[in-house]
Amino acid sequence: MSVVIIGGNDCMVRKYKELCKVHNCKAKVFTQPRGNLKKQIGSPDLLVLFTSTVSHKMVSAAIREGERSMSKIVRSHSSSTAALSKILSEFAV
Repeated sequence: MSVVIIGGNDCMVRKYKELCKVHNCKAKVFTQPRGNLKKQIGSPDLLVLFTSTVSHKMVSAAIREGERSMSKIVRSHSSSTAALSKILSEFAV
């Protein structure tokens, strides 16, 4: 399963990826807007948005791409590893 995480803390990127690996998921993490987000997101199975740590513009662009690629979109106000673990346990196959 492929997962794209939008938002979160820069210092937590490694922990997010390790947690996804534990749940047998491949992860891409974007904590800051860089270049063309549309091309970088691709078409993941699950799109996780940490809404408290990301701009509205980046959320809007991510949602547009998620809907275009028919991805499951999950929003979370908390960007903790516990919140991500709960999301992955619900959606990861």
